[in-house]
Amino acid sequence: MTKTISLIVPCYNEEQTIPLFYDALEKTKSALRGYRLEYLFINDGSKDDTLSELRNLQQSHPNDVHYLSFSRNFGKEAALYAGLQNASGNYIAVMDVDLQDPPEQLPNMLAGIEDEGYDIVGTRRVDRKGEPPVRSFFSNLFYKLINRISSTQMISGVRDYRLMTRQVVDAILEMSEYNRFSKGIFSWVGFKTKYLTYQNRDRVAGNTSWSFWKLFKYSLDGIVAFSEAPLAIASFVGLTSFLVSIAAMFYIILRKLLIGGSVNGWASMVSILLMIGGLQLLCLGIVGRYIGNIYLEVKQRPIYIIKEKK
Repeated sequence: MTKTISLIVPCYNEEQTIPLFYDALEKTKSALRGYRLEYLFINDGSKDDTLSELRNLQQSHPNDVHYLSFSRNFGKEAALYAGLQNASGNYIAVMDVDLQDPPEQLPNMLAGIEDEGYDIVGTRRVDRKGEPPVRSFFSNLFYKLINRISSTQMISGVRDYRLMTRQVVDAILEMSEYNRFSKGIFSWVGFKTKYLTYQNRDRVAGNTSWSFWKLFKYSLDGIVAFSEAPLAIASFVGLTSFLVSIAAMFYIILRKLLIGGSVNGWASMVSILLMIGGLQLLCLGIVGRYIGNIYLEVKQRPIYIIKEKK
């Protein structure tokens, strides 16, 4: 029986990159020790001609190319989960279609599993050349923060691009949570892992769909999914505010008894009230974020809906 590597490739408005991606991956086949490549593209509700490109590619290579097309845009996390659920290969790889993930690393990843005994061989960028400085700064800040407040350690620069054994994928699929953060999930399941380094690469075509705001929201999802520290911070802020208000109350009473006179200063009073109100709203917002995630989980809605499958 032919051994297979399944390639999970999420796509959102990637009509230009799909044929380039396929051609680049086909060039690596001779170095894959006889493994067959099974392409599993996930069309995540694209608004361009991505689906048409996938249909044409699948018709040209019906045995090797398959795709799932969602009923709408569910996000990359849903696309990754759908790919993992539908992949049938002996080994499973996750790749971005824009070729920022170097295909020539795939044979080295395979060697890491078969020759060195690793369960996961991933990739890590050693620089962020070409990326806006603001984005790089906040990305590095996120990794420093998450590694301080979470027991699940995440390495800066690590990409989703990785090759995994079937055992690892089965473990990931057991985590069927609705609010998914794959970078954390890949680390949380454990297993023997190795990372290959490479220089940052630009997209071969098209434009990224990841804006700064989307990345910021994604980082918040990661913090909420893998750390309870924000809840502890909210409790600490509430306790500190309460103790300060108690101390201020005793000070005012003692001042009245010992010195006399009324306490003047409406401006300072309003400022204090606004500060306390702001702290309360901040704490409510933190708690609300966790409650919102619980709300989405208990509704048990499907993570994705498939409209078309080939």
